[in-house]
Amino acid sequence: MRVPGFIDRRTLLRARRLWLHYGAFWLGAVATGLVAVLYARLIDFGYNNFLRVTAVYWWLPLLITPAIGAFGVWVTRRFFPGAEGSGIPQVIAMLHDGRDLGPKLLTIRILVGKIAVSFLSILGGFTIGREGPTIHVGAALMFSLRRFYPARVRSMRGGALERNLALAGAAAGLSAAFNAPLAGVVFAIEELTRSFEQRTSGVLITAIIFAGIVSLGLQGNYTYFGTIDFSGHFPESLALAVILLGVVTGIAGGIFCWLLLNTQRWMPAQLVSWRQARPVAFGAACGLVIAVIGVAAGGHTFGSGYAEARGMLEGGSQLGASYPLLKMASMIGSYLPGAPGGLFAPSLAIGAGIGNALHLVFGGMQLPMLIALGMVGYLAAVTQSPITAFVIVIEMINGHALVLSLMATALISSQVSKLFAPPLYEALAHKYMSK
Repeated sequence: MRVPGFIDRRTLLRARRLWLHYGAFWLGAVATGLVAVLYARLIDFGYNNFLRVTAVYWWLPLLITPAIGAFGVWVTRRFFPGAEGSGIPQVIAMLHDGRDLGPKLLTIRILVGKIAVSFLSILGGFTIGREGPTIHVGAALMFSLRRFYPARVRSMRGGALERNLALAGAAAGLSAAFNAPLAGVVFAIEELTRSFEQRTSGVLITAIIFAGIVSLGLQGNYTYFGTIDFSGHFPESLALAVILLGVVTGIAGGIFCWLLLNTQRWMPAQLVSWRQARPVAFGAACGLVIAVIGVAAGGHTFGSGYAEARGMLEGGSQLGASYPLLKMASMIGSYLPGAPGGLFAPSLAIGAGIGNALHLVFGGMQLPMLIALGMVGYLAAVTQSPITAFVIVIEMINGHALVLSLMATALISSQVSKLFAPPLYEALAHKYMSK
């Protein structure tokens, strides 16, 4: 009579161990996928309303963008410190500095602030993306699940549990944001940890799959920028285009990183002092700059740039050679105040603009080919993670025919970018680790 009881207890203990090892990760991954989809729809709703209103009142951004810039800075600093920027530096800082930073940078409060303030920012036309914030949200959501584990488990191995939860949540967030599961795996390896532990690889991959399934179920099977068909043979000038785009996007992305990391070296001393003493007023001033640029550019620099990038890929958007420069200026103005917002989608739009501009030089090449190379080049230059960049772009455009060209462009641009600045996210992460 004791055997069944013994078996039952053993089965329960095994089930409990399986839950602790897999179940919480899978539950968090499903929640991450759901939140990522809802967040994407919220951002789209906000930006569509911005476009609808400004189509009638073109001058309105000159009023609402500075106001939202000021309010976004105030509410972030007052109620959601740690929610600023893309969120990827916060995740990297937590993964490298252990459990002490997790309760400060990966909380439900910051998750709510990240979503709410970035929604307000997109309502004001700020040049931000949702992909970086989704990574931060996923990491915070998964990290919060540590409370389901006993204290003795949480205290083991110097915070390994918390790091694994945050890592899985961040990778699942990227997978759901782009509908790109392979990119989620590569991002976790290359950008977040720079390593891959066999012990946690299976759990990480299944978390990414679960988040992807949720995104797939709610949004359908789609590619982020649609499918691109390249007809005929590759042109003889492709190799030259890869080199030139790699160098140009590497220089542009490297300068962008340098500007963000060295504000005290290029901004006037009085402006630096004013930014530190009056951050809310500085946020309003940045909002005004963003509004002026956006109005002058016919509204094309507002928002993430997704519509412009997709329009260029599909040949339905005619933007001038000045678009990448104007978009970059608006992107810097959106990031400097410190309100939540990501860099991925605007970087892809800038890269698309560079490829579009270089079509003047390579008129014999198909325009979508140049735009895809520009996108991967600029994204690789900003992140200095070339593998992640070309995997993301391949999955977003279904561009497997260009695998080698995209790889080469990403590698060239990331190396050129290193001549100007260190890896952006890691450099920003050190600011959190030094606090």
